[in-house]
Amino acid sequence: MTVIVLTQCPVGLRGFLTRWLLEISPGVFIGGPSARIREALWAEVRQYAGNGRALLAYNTDNEQGFTFDTYDHKWDPTDREGVILIHRPNDRASATSATNRGWSKAAKRRRFGNA
Repeated sequence: MTVIVLTQCPVGLRGFLTRWLLEISPGVFIGGPSARIREALWAEVRQYAGNGRALLAYNTDNEQGFTFDTYDHKWDPTDREGVILIHRPNDRASATSATNRGWSKAAKRRRFGNA
C-alpha cells in the first residue's frame, strides 16, 4: 500500500498521479504500485511539486510496518531506536517570548478604577 498526500501542488501533478494511484480525496492518493514505480512516482512528485508539500507513506518490513518520506515539510521524520517519529519545530517558544507580560490597560482600569 502506498499513500501520497499533496498540499498546494500543481493540478498537473495530481493528474499525473491519477494514472497510477486512486485519488480518494483532493490531494490524497492511494494504491499498490511496485517499489520501482513508487520510487519513480516520488521522483516526479519532488521534481514537479513547485512550492507545494508532499508526503509519501508505504508499507515495509520494520517495527512499525510502514515508513514515510516528506518533501518541503516543516515536520521532519527522525529515527529513534528503529522507530520513525515526526519532529515538529517548536514555534510556540518564539511566539510566547514576543508577548508582553503583566497587566493590560483594561485590566488595570477594572482593578484600580479610572483614576
